Amino acid sequence: MLLACLNGDRGRDSHPGVPLSPTELAADAARCVGLGVGAVHVHPRTADGVESLRPADIADAVVAIRAAVPGLPVGVSTGAWIEPDPLARAAVVGAWTVLPDFASVNAHEPGAEAVARALHERGVMVEAGLWTVPAVEAYRGWRVPVGRVLVECMAPSPESALAEAAAMLDALAPSGPPVLLHAEGAGVWVVLAEAVRRGLDTRIGLEDTLRLPDGSLARDNAALVAAAVASGAG
Repeated sequence: MLLACLNGDRGRDSHPGVPLSPTELAADAARCVGLGVGAVHVHPRTADGVESLRPADIADAVVAIRAAVPGLPVGVSTGAWIEPDPLARAAVVGAWTVLPDFASVNAHEPGAEAVARALHERGVMVEAGLWTVPAVEAYRGWRVPVGRVLVECMAPSPESALAEAAAMLDALAPSGPPVLLHAEGAGVWVVLAEAVRRGLDTRIGLEDTLRLPDGSLARDNAALVAAAVASGAG
């Protein structure tokens, strides 16, 4: 499965093609699905472009994407930078009026298991985001069902990103949930190739990189997805 990560925490100052509004997210999702992605991950925004977990903002984004691409699984982030208070983060999940299909929870963040439990209790599939080997150890202590593990390589170079990927994958139990392997920044394309080689799910989009494999600036999410599909993903 190839997942499209459409915007992340980026704004238009990073790239003019970053989708922010529900309408823009829906249009990008439709273009990417036409190229072969199986799900999308988005960071909904307020009207002034600030990342949000508020029920109305989550609902607007999810409803718009589902209207544009019925049946497409839609996921969101619950990153601590969006709402730093872990109790408030878990509470807002309980207040969501429209539920995404899945949501990522970074295992290294304070209150991660409580947020994961709140999602599970609402019937939202939990993705455990693992950025480091210690995060793998933290995730092992969870008592909440997880539907997918995200091995997320944040290292600043392709070589270190591959090394991080190998270390985290080695630390995971082989009988655990499905794994999605990806990187951000310089390691995106080598780690995507490694995911393809290992037969793992992966992802691509403007959240993770602004550059195509040849180093040129990508026009939009669709261009990144097309390059990933050409590399064997999806």
